Amino acid sequence: MDAKTLKTSAGADAHSHIVRPTTMEWQNTRFPGCEAKTLLFDKSTGLMTALMRFAPGAVLPDHEHVKIEQTYVLEGRLVDKDGPAAGLDVGPGEFVWREPGSRHVAWCPDGGLMLAMFQVPNKFFEKDGRVTDATGADWDAVWGDQESEVR
Repeated sequence: MDAKTLKTSAGADAHSHIVRPTTMEWQNTRFPGCEAKTLLFDKSTGLMTALMRFAPGAVLPDHEHVKIEQTYVLEGRLVDKDGPAAGLDVGPGEFVWREPGSRHVAWCPDGGLMLAMFQVPNKFFEKDGRVTDATGADWDAVWGDQESEVR
């Protein structure tokens, strides 16, 4: 899931990291029709930037953004299917950011391609009552210490 980061040349800034998404494979997520290319992932904090690709009709189920989430829609549409902003429709060339604690179900009726940035992984609310991260791991066990930094 980590980006393949190229080392810069000897004369370049040693703190710059180049990622070439065109050379990366799309990775399936546990959500049908949702794939990702992770451009940046900091395992210690959960900071992540990713290209997200959604098949037509794909749904990202009930989830909460623990810190600010940012999404720039490159292709298709991102629609809030459920939640307080139900019906919100973000199209190509549009940008949406969500405040900490925002919760919704995201849907791509026509499919979509987005650049998404998260400060901490989302909390996914499973039908059996568990709260997980995108990988299906128990959210509190993996990321609980990050939430205390939010509040």
